[in-house]
Amino acid sequence: DVTLNLRHGERLGVIGRNGAGKSTLLRVLAGILQPDRGTVKRAAVTCQLLSLALGFTPYLSGRDNAILSGLMLGLRRREIESRLPSIQEFSELGDFFEQPIATYSAGMVVRLGFSVAIQVEPDVLLIDEVLAVGDAAFQRKCLGKMESVAGEGRTVLFVSHQMDAVQRLCGNLQVDISKAS
Repeated sequence: DVTLNLRHGERLGVIGRNGAGKSTLLRVLAGILQPDRGTVKRAAVTCQLLSLALGFTPYLSGRDNAILSGLMLGLRRREIESRLPSIQEFSELGDFFEQPIATYSAGMVVRLGFSVAIQVEPDVLLIDEVLAVGDAAFQRKCLGKMESVAGEGRTVLFVSHQMDAVQRLCGNLQVDISKAS
């Protein structure tokens, strides 16, 4: 029983306890799941940051996984290859970019996944708790990038347990689905 109307360029933060349905809501909005009842109307290209390591192959290098992930997110090979320097720089992985991601920590995988995902320029960005892993400095950097994306007029729907991150990105436009019946 949720009704959301997001206009172009708005930012909405969704908070709630574990099991409240935050991730399920994003999956329905992304078209991954179908709602039990009701409808979802989308008038824009969406990009989901539901799982940053989705599709990563542990024995491929960061570079190769960035290419593969970019292709899965809808970029052409030439586009993703031209953006590899930006991905490597933003991720701050240095020489690890050429190493298999099986050698990466969870935080390094998040760095790579986020760095690839921000290369897609969708109209609507659905972000699910992507900042739960990683050091505080990189989390701030990611929030800054999401603010920049939102500042370019794109719509952002951000799910998190971190109220300060939700307030920073979304201001007062928030909904707590823990209180929904």
